Amino acid sequence: MRVLVADDDFVNRKFLEKIFAQYGEVVAVDNGMSAVDEAVRGMERREFFDLICLDIMMTKLDGYKTLEAIREAENRYAVFDNRAHVMMISALDEVVLDSIQVCSDYDAYICKPIVVDKFEKLLHKMGFEKIAK
Repeated sequence: MRVLVADDDFVNRKFLEKIFAQYGEVVAVDNGMSAVDEAVRGMERREFFDLICLDIMMTKLDGYKTLEAIREAENRYAVFDNRAHVMMISALDEVVLDSIQVCSDYDAYICKPIVVDKFEKLLHKMGFEKIAK
């Protein structure tokens, strides 16, 4: 699978890269604008991301606006059969996230700090499996 990770915190980004590398190819960026650019380049090349993992509170473009821009690009490129699954990640707890939720166009969210077992169960529930190495 192809995964796009966008997180402006270096340590979190590297942690997510390491986890997702067990599932396939990972492209990691440090802001929402770069995530949109990578997603659009993938659509142009017909090399779609299976999963996009977005930090909600990023600089330049937050996770919600990033997702909105990616979904608009998917519509523009008629990517209806290859829409990416999206996981939102935040340091906010779930109660706070529920109260500020402005977008429902994602598949899951998980709170930081990420508990690896819980994270991997969520990926499995979304239909993603580790690759054999």
